[in-house]
Amino acid sequence: MSLVLPSVGRRVHCEQCPLRGLPSFREFTAEELRFISGFKRGELVAESGSIILSEGARSPHLYTVLSGWAFRFKTLPDGRRQILNYLLPGDLLGMQGSVMFEMEHSVEALTQMVLCVFQRDKLDDLFKGYPGLGFDMTWIASREERMLDEHLLSVGRRTAVERAAYLLAFLHSRAEGLGRLEGKLLHVPITQQHLADTLGLSIVHTNKTLRKLADRGLIRWLDRSCEILDAGGLRELADWEKPAERKRPLI
Repeated sequence: MSLVLPSVGRRVHCEQCPLRGLPSFREFTAEELRFISGFKRGELVAESGSIILSEGARSPHLYTVLSGWAFRFKTLPDGRRQILNYLLPGDLLGMQGSVMFEMEHSVEALTQMVLCVFQRDKLDDLFKGYPGLGFDMTWIASREERMLDEHLLSVGRRTAVERAAYLLAFLHSRAEGLGRLEGKLLHVPITQQHLADTLGLSIVHTNKTLRKLADRGLIRWLDRSCEILDAGGLRELADWEKPAERKRPLI
């Protein structure tokens, strides 16, 4: 896995951002849009498997996912990995490093990605001059906390089958809000090892668990990806209701 470095050779202007037109995101005021446009330094292109942020490192940048998937994770000294959450278009990366001064988790590209790059040293200007954007940053952190609460509950109290059903239903819900479904189907670009590292299961147990979901007609496992066939059935099996969300901020 390689560490990727920002490149400013390509530029998608904030006024023409393809995410801004999606109904999931709130609109900027004209003043906010001008600030964010000046805040942005360029784009970073990351290949699948690239490390975007590394645990213990200090980064001068924040990133917003423009396209592609990634995941956040922590590792033990012996190399065992726990995936904490998945990142989709519109998600903000690196805010922890801005507050704690160094990253306490790593981020790896799950697919090829394009990320907007922001200079961290201008973050104070955002909070001082744009209270609406400052609230947005707090909202993003609170939303992440809520998702991690759900993930911890699932790993701690759900059965293996319920855990897998919850995770796939959760990813389906997130992708649905971004218009990423093909018809009613979603292809999730994860391997069984990714699922095992998220669910806290062995790879053998994960394989058996996914077979049970497939036997119920809820998913179809493909080569290095999963096709979700029945998101409602997954939610019912996990006893999970997707939360109702207001329009979310986009930095």
